[in-house]
Amino acid sequence: MKSVLIKKTIKVSMAAAFSLLVMAGCSDFLDREPLGRYTEQDIPAGSFDSQVFGVYAKMRAFGVAAMPYIAIHNFRSDDADKGSSTTDGIGQENFYDNFQYTKDEWLLNSYWSGHYALIIAANAVIADIDSVGATDVATLINKAEAKTMRAHAYFNLARTYGDVPKIDFKVIESSQANIAKSPVSEIFALIDADLTEAAAILPVSWESNYIGRLTKGAAQALHAKTYLWRKNWPAALASAKQVINSGTYRLATDYGSTFRESGENNSESIFEIQAYYTVTQTNLGVEYAMHQGVRGSGAWDLGWGWNTPTQSLADAFEEGDPRKDATLLYAGKVNTPYNEMVPAPTTSIPRAYWNKKVYTNPALRESTGSRFGRWMNVRIIRYADVLLMAAEAANEIGGEQNTADALAWLEQVRGRARGNNMAILPKITTTDQVKLRTAIRQERRVELGMENERFFDLVRWDIAQEVLHAAGKTGYQNKHRYLPIPQPEIDKSGGKLVQNPEY
Repeated sequence: MKSVLIKKTIKVSMAAAFSLLVMAGCSDFLDREPLGRYTEQDIPAGSFDSQVFGVYAKMRAFGVAAMPYIAIHNFRSDDADKGSSTTDGIGQENFYDNFQYTKDEWLLNSYWSGHYALIIAANAVIADIDSVGATDVATLINKAEAKTMRAHAYFNLARTYGDVPKIDFKVIESSQANIAKSPVSEIFALIDADLTEAAAILPVSWESNYIGRLTKGAAQALHAKTYLWRKNWPAALASAKQVINSGTYRLATDYGSTFRESGENNSESIFEIQAYYTVTQTNLGVEYAMHQGVRGSGAWDLGWGWNTPTQSLADAFEEGDPRKDATLLYAGKVNTPYNEMVPAPTTSIPRAYWNKKVYTNPALRESTGSRFGRWMNVRIIRYADVLLMAAEAANEIGGEQNTADALAWLEQVRGRARGNNMAILPKITTTDQVKLRTAIRQERRVELGMENERFFDLVRWDIAQEVLHAAGKTGYQNKHRYLPIPQPEIDKSGGKLVQNPEY
């Protein structure tokens, strides 16, 4: 299979991608025009809006938000396998499921190039704003948006590859981007600077026609995640508490609804890549759901069928946990909320589960004339993730108040999942640091199942080899925490870019 070609020319109308409102219903979603559509005449003189919207468009690119992202962030965990048919993508199965890394693989290459395209686009906005010495709030917000997206891209690269080239300037000639790797500490210093500045400038929220644009909470939550990766517990806790104490976010009452089209940009959405799709506007869609949709025939040809949940993930849920049925789409069974009979496993497609968090509304499939879900947003950070980050950091720091806070934040997440059924998901009460650590890690797995964090959690907890081997992914060794630098990039560099030391 091959990806949809990503357009290199970004039109001003890309602003439409940030204007999705929480859907009141399928007909409203299908009938409305995307809000916030700009023409060149609409943009105020000297405005950088159109340029920053072009950076947002790079967030939807194949290498940033589609199959490479899914493979690198999720296939490698014990939550998922490559999936699909037994004959499709054998090379990717060996690479990502079995850790038989090669130095030249198309998803690996696309992840690298897609993230650097995002970085270079962000750099151009930042440099152009700096060049005119702008001080007005609107322009500084544009700069903060670009810096947050640059930090997001560099965080993905740093935890995926380790040392990478630090390109933090406007690239005029491609040769300017041909530089050596910088130590990962320098990459994180840039991330820290970008997110600190962005959090000080970005708005707490946007008016309704700009829902989906980055906010103060998004910068703070992303910063907490980067601190967690580095085990900087005090900084992680401080950043997470800024989000919590803002009062801006709350957990949605119904966990499962969060992952349906009607739950996009809901009360717990902090960082969400926006998608918009109609038959005539495919350039505003994202391929994230398409690559994971049920692989079948006819009406059930919903996508590639890659990224399928494992039995290990299914077994991780406590008895009666409603999140299990909201995460797993069961093959051969009728599934809520749409009451469709999902095709049973076959010899050629022996998958017991599919990712329900990308299960599309059949009414939208019919009305758009498409089965592939390119209208679905990609959730990057939810409020539940922030609560669990805060709980983890507080428990690691320790002390009576931090332990009490960790238990309270953990209970918010479990309590939402429990709902009114007090017979399930008993409240965690242990104050033992080791036992509470185990409980928080377990909660992260089931709360964020199939949401692309599990592999990196295992790596930062220093338990990846132990856990993955127990799940049957025995090819994993410590060196596999980092991917090799794509060989085509090394070849093009003429010796300036060198391979990671263990490859």
